[in-house]
Amino acid sequence: MNSDASRHGGFTGTRRPLACRATLASWLFTASVGMASVLAPQAAAAPVLIACGAGEYANVDNDCVSRPEQAPVAPDGATAQCKDGTYSFSRHRAGTCSHHGGVTRWLVSLP
Repeated sequence: MNSDASRHGGFTGTRRPLACRATLASWLFTASVGMASVLAPQAAAAPVLIACGAGEYANVDNDCVSRPEQAPVAPDGATAQCKDGTYSFSRHRAGTCSHHGGVTRWLVSLP
């Protein structure tokens, strides 16, 4: 037998021996599964549901905050006055008075 035939169990054709093809197929399968797990969308965490009272909403920190309210003067705890005249009790600058035309003036300094 020539050296090619002895290395591949007597096979001398141009096709790869079955063992080489199986190894290549196994490697390709493993690589494709690995890439699929990297590219797959990650599951989003379930939102935490907060039960706030009437007239309150859950803010980004999942704390219950009073909804903006109409008043002749700033109520206790108000942090901003909105352009529609309501007072906000927001605890963060981002999003304050977003459904009320924006902020007219800040009553306190917020992060």
